[in-house]
Amino acid sequence: MKGKLLVLLVAIISAVLAGCSGGDDSSSGKDDKTVTVWAMGEEGKMLQEFSKKFEENSDYKVDVQAIPWDTAHDKLLTAVASGNGPDVVQLGTTWVAEFAEAGALKDLSEHMKDYPTFAKENFFEGAQSIMQYKDQIVGVPWYVDTRVLYYRKDLLKEVGYDQPPKTWEELKDAASKLADRGEGSYGLDIDMNDQSTPFIFAWQNGYEANLEENELNFDSPEFKGAIEYYTSFFREGISQSQQGKDIVQAFKDGSKPMFFSGPWMINIINDQAPDLEGKWATAVMPKKETNTSFMGGSIFSVFDSADNVDGALEYIAFMSQKDTQLKWTEVSSTLPAVKEAWKDPMMQENPLYVTFGKQLENAKAGLQTPKFERIAQELLATIERIVKGGADIEKELEKFNQTAQSILEK
Repeated sequence: MKGKLLVLLVAIISAVLAGCSGGDDSSSGKDDKTVTVWAMGEEGKMLQEFSKKFEENSDYKVDVQAIPWDTAHDKLLTAVASGNGPDVVQLGTTWVAEFAEAGALKDLSEHMKDYPTFAKENFFEGAQSIMQYKDQIVGVPWYVDTRVLYYRKDLLKEVGYDQPPKTWEELKDAASKLADRGEGSYGLDIDMNDQSTPFIFAWQNGYEANLEENELNFDSPEFKGAIEYYTSFFREGISQSQQGKDIVQAFKDGSKPMFFSGPWMINIINDQAPDLEGKWATAVMPKKETNTSFMGGSIFSVFDSADNVDGALEYIAFMSQKDTQLKWTEVSSTLPAVKEAWKDPMMQENPLYVTFGKQLENAKAGLQTPKFERIAQELLATIERIVKGGADIEKELEKFNQTAQSILEK
């Protein structure tokens, strides 16, 4: 708590200094017919033009500010501290608990009856958990993503797999055989900077946290077994522990014929490796106890200091409509959060989308605690010491469990 207050104090000072220096105030000039939206990354850049569809059938105008992901967190903290934020804010799934805990997001519970598109049952189960923090509804899913297996069909066939690996045992076997093809060959690319992958393996191995009792359970056999499986790919030379060449190039030349990633890679591969057409595909995650994957994406929330709550609710309701979701998928290549949209031919007739639809039925969001980001980064640092430093797995996981519990309980 002390750390959070310190961060907020710094944010307040930053906001005051910015005001004194005549800096730009993105919320100035608001009126009751303008909905201000903060959206992140590439989606934010596209959203202003897309929002014209909302304006055509509404009395409201939309003012979108596109914010780079690498500065968004600090900007949001400043807005929380100063009370000078947007009406609608986009949040990544791992940020929701933090800003809900800080009181930055309006509780939408009283509005659920008036806006049927907000109903939890409209969304995948993994996304439903992101909407709620404690007893409040703090956001509505905008789009979703998850991780699946990308694989070279032709190269897997050469090592005896006509179908993608369906179990942990098959994944390890297929990856080992692919890595044995010769120097510079690997079987499975695992991004050691991706904080979702260790949790994916842990969930697949039966791991569960008990946040209601402040029990992370990182000392459980299920979690330890998952990290042992994860790190074994590096210890056995099946996966490359260094960054290596660009994954698209490695996928194209066959040196890394399998990897985990999200839907954005579909267009990237098609654009950068068109010669691979027909030679690659996607598959749901291989299974241990389950084949659970990570539920990513973004939600739209109403900022607690919003000047135009009614307009914000109307805008989010529009963005949650089935047809709007499908149109956004067309322009952004993100995946619809609304389950009904997945029944549309656009989603059903594309086998790559079909894979993601199946995986979204079994996907979980990161631990819904304000401390998730810090805990996840500690885990990645622990894994790096094991993989690159040769540290003892048992001892490192014991230290990690103690550190993570300390972070959670502060």
